[in-house]
Amino acid sequence: MSERHDHRILVPIDVLGAASIPTTVIDALASIPVVLLGYHEIPDQTSPQQAQSAHEERARAELEERREAFESAGCAVSTRLVFTHDRFKTFERVALETACDSVLLPNPAPVLETMLVAIRGDVNVEHVAQLVATVLTDTDIDVTLYHVASSESGRKRGETALEVGASVLEAHGIERDRIHTTVVDGKPTDAILEAATDHDLLVVGESRPSIRRMIFRDRAERIARRSVDPVIIVRGEYLETDEPATDE
Repeated sequence: MSERHDHRILVPIDVLGAASIPTTVIDALASIPVVLLGYHEIPDQTSPQQAQSAHEERARAELEERREAFESAGCAVSTRLVFTHDRFKTFERVALETACDSVLLPNPAPVLETMLVAIRGDVNVEHVAQLVATVLTDTDIDVTLYHVASSESGRKRGETALEVGASVLEAHGIERDRIHTTVVDGKPTDAILEAATDHDLLVVGESRPSIRRMIFRDRAERIARRSVDPVIIVRGEYLETDEPATDE
């Protein structure tokens, strides 16, 4: 068994929406502690208390079924259940409260053999690569580190960043022949989405932080919404906090 690293991933799932998590994705996360966030988005006119009273029993049963699937794969998993008016605000809040450094959006994944990791110049490359190494642990998944450059100087910086990422993966036991690096020119969002069609799992990083710009507030949101693959959004190493909030 390879060494496990200190990461935690948030997996939101609409427990009353017949959503499921592909077995291929569950197996790939076996080396990472998982926070399984069961949520149900409710209309503005419905209070969380009303929704909880009406649906909690069924929602908890659905959440428990999904927890058991993760545990069967060897995951260390904890659960949260919320009824919310804004699922994206809830995702980012719970990610902060539970110290999750990434969020999975579990789109369908019939097979999971290749991963595309979009590396941007304004994210912590080593932090992203460390999390990717943890996902790749004890799998046969090949990985492509991918950078979209807008200039010749940007291309050189991208090549350097990808080599740093590849070195981190190797240092964590990922064989070099499973690691590929690609730098292309173009518009980042379009280029990443086009490249993702040839891969089974997409990993993207969020932009540099501010209190107002958290997960789902930048290009990562647009990519995640448009991709048909599972998407892991890696938060920055900096875990900023907002004022405490109660579940909505």
